Amino acid sequence: MTGVESPAYVPGHGLLKGRTAVVTAAAGAGIGGATARRFLEEGARVLISDAHARRLKEYEAELAGEFEGVSALACDVTDEAQVQALFDAAVRQHGRLDIVVNNAGLGGTSDLVDMSDEQWSKVLDVTLNGTFRCTRAALRAFREGGQGGEGGQGGESGQGSEGGRGGVIVNNASVVGWRAQAGQAHYAAAKAGVMALTRCAALEAAAFGVRVNAVSPSLAMHPHLVKVTTPELLEELTAREAFGRYAEPWEVANVIVFLASGYSSYMTGEIVSVSSQHA
Repeated sequence: MTGVESPAYVPGHGLLKGRTAVVTAAAGAGIGGATARRFLEEGARVLISDAHARRLKEYEAELAGEFEGVSALACDVTDEAQVQALFDAAVRQHGRLDIVVNNAGLGGTSDLVDMSDEQWSKVLDVTLNGTFRCTRAALRAFREGGQGGEGGQGGESGQGSEGGRGGVIVNNASVVGWRAQAGQAHYAAAKAGVMALTRCAALEAAAFGVRVNAVSPSLAMHPHLVKVTTPELLEELTAREAFGRYAEPWEVANVIVFLASGYSSYMTGEIVSVSSQHA
């Protein structure tokens, strides 16, 4: 199959103007880094986070050279104290928290028959438990009024009007949470858990005006993926895609922007596939 060329980059339209966001696993490469950039282009203030402190500071400097309103704080999502410090910092720095993107995840390839307890637990702790810890911290901040109903063009209309309540959480799931892939039992189980967590959290959070959704990408290319995936597998996965190409990370980030903005104000508990490979 001949791949369709990637589309032109879409400029910002102020969809998140005046809002404050936390984005995890956002040290430059991949979906997290692309999301942070897109949010800044849409007018948000962004606190980026990652477990890799050096890469995080480098990306903060890069973004700060182009945008105002960006800051960084290293955070390992497997450490509850670091997670809480991250969300406390967002509210302390900006007086509010409006959007949380839980992007942190850990993959790997191992057949189940040979997988160790350590391999299983590590992937689950970062990908599922980390999303749980950050979602819990975000919900507590939203419930306690650590943000307001401000929204610029395309802002969170109709939410946050009572006692400053409201907010949006977008989790990063994966198509392997729906479909099988050999060697990915731990990652697939974790991402399926993220989907279930998203749906349950959405029902609970609706009571205080918070929306919780997830994106479910398939193959978004970035340098670290190349390092941990064989060329043969990348070629096979790319060939499965309807457009015959992988997604650019910013194409996934665009969907995250939509879910974070007022354009999706009646959506909650949804898992949005950013791929044709959802079944």
